[in-house]
Amino acid sequence: MAATLKGKRIAFLAADGVEEVEYTKPREAVENAGARVELVSIESGSIQAFNHLDHGKQYQVDVTTKEADAGAYDALVLPGGVANPDFLRTDPDAVRFVKSFFEAGKPVGVICHGPWTLVEADVVRGRTITSWPSLRTDLTNAGAKWVDQEVVTDNGLVSSRKPDDLPAFCDKIVEEFAEGRH
Repeated sequence: MAATLKGKRIAFLAADGVEEVEYTKPREAVENAGARVELVSIESGSIQAFNHLDHGKQYQVDVTTKEADAGAYDALVLPGGVANPDFLRTDPDAVRFVKSFFEAGKPVGVICHGPWTLVEADVVRGRTITSWPSLRTDLTNAGAKWVDQEVVTDNGLVSSRKPDDLPAFCDKIVEEFAEGRH
């Protein structure tokens, strides 16, 4: 039987520059499993997604990081894209929001360049994680063990490298989110 997320509320934290498919595919996966999803961002209005370097669609923000309460969510997803996590990691409210999920033992999914925000929140120390290869040094310097694998799970933290890994990433976040706190 497939994992169900019925009754779960999932936050997707993203800003302008999010890699569109890394936002839409995981969102579709958790919604198809029954979750309610909200897009959290650093400003109200909408965010501009990208398909590599080309403009994608815009997505409506549900709540800002200043207003968001991690206690209201069961899990968090951090999509990638190069600019997206760079904007997020410079926003103290976004960093606080991310850190709150780890402090509460709630599951988190992160892909591609998304771990930059985890580095800023100082939550990767002692964890095994994967990412886009260019983040290897950043993650290692932050105390993580970086590995080059399609999907890695470490105590509720699910990480993947790139859009090609999305099928495995989506399956694993649904599974981990269904398990709940770790």
